[in-house]
Amino acid sequence: MKSFIKKGKELKIPAGAVMLMNDISEFKGKQDLYAKQSPQVLKALIERALIESAESSNRIEGVTVERSRLKPIVLQQIKPRDRSEEEVAGYRKALDYIHKNYASIEITPDVIKELHSLAQAGAWDAGKYKKKDNDIIKKYPDGTSEVIFKPVSAKDTPEAINNLSRAFGHSVDQLKYPPLYAIACLILDFLSIHPFRDGNGRVARLLILLSLYKYGFNVGKYISLERITEESKETYYETLNKSSAGWHEAKHDVEPWLFYFLGIVLSAYRELERRAGNVKPARGAKTGIVTETIKDQHGNFKISDIERACPSVSRHMIRAVLRKLQKDKVIKSLGKGQSAEWKRIG
Repeated sequence: MKSFIKKGKELKIPAGAVMLMNDISEFKGKQDLYAKQSPQVLKALIERALIESAESSNRIEGVTVERSRLKPIVLQQIKPRDRSEEEVAGYRKALDYIHKNYASIEITPDVIKELHSLAQAGAWDAGKYKKKDNDIIKKYPDGTSEVIFKPVSAKDTPEAINNLSRAFGHSVDQLKYPPLYAIACLILDFLSIHPFRDGNGRVARLLILLSLYKYGFNVGKYISLERITEESKETYYETLNKSSAGWHEAKHDVEPWLFYFLGIVLSAYRELERRAGNVKPARGAKTGIVTETIKDQHGNFKISDIERACPSVSRHMIRAVLRKLQKDKVIKSLGKGQSAEWKRIG
């Protein structure tokens, strides 16, 4: 596809983007630690992210729901009563589909249509490609408008989406594109194709969540990427417009959109750290963190392995937990001294 035309060795990613990707990867390495340190905080964040994501993604498209009904609809406590509420409920179902099944979902044309079918909940063409050509139009306060981009024609859309799904997988598996760069290209090309009559933005945001999940970036489970996007909506559209210019001729510049996309992901991780990473564990929580980490070990392990996985816990406490688990015949020591290895029993 248009953004994937360069071979791996030809790809030159700006130094600033590389730095952002490295920062994101560092935060990614802390995800499991947050889960062990702050399980109750993360549980609350999951519910909050669901509500904010369903609300923000639809509000970006001009769809709003009464505040008093939003949470019950997203939590499936009441049934939708109009089209706007159906779209919010549908987006929530799409989020649920991704959160529960991402490990087994590949980004294929059928999956893209399934996401559209869920997010468009009840629309006559939900899950179906556009039948007529559609233009991306900008409306001005004085009532005038202009065509700012002409997407792929309806006739060529099925082939374009097929090529896009293949190019995305090939770019990471064969050309060795960094996953975050490949995801940015995937979304830019998807929105440039604009395969559906309506709901393209919603599906693009769902694809961001799904593709991040596929490569281990789980921040969207806890922090709403859609809400952060809505808060920077003007920049969102501005960077998409800049990066799509010349797209049909493959003369476009991915960088404006790439930097924006990386900024959204990094902002989400920073918020996650503020909310979960800096929470002081309750009494006894550190013992639980070490115990669960030890139980997660496969094969032999050393104290240094547990220290790396539990940076907030002292070596003294780790030793105390090891002795307790050894006494309970959960683990056994294979030697003596600081370099001694340990092994789970059974």
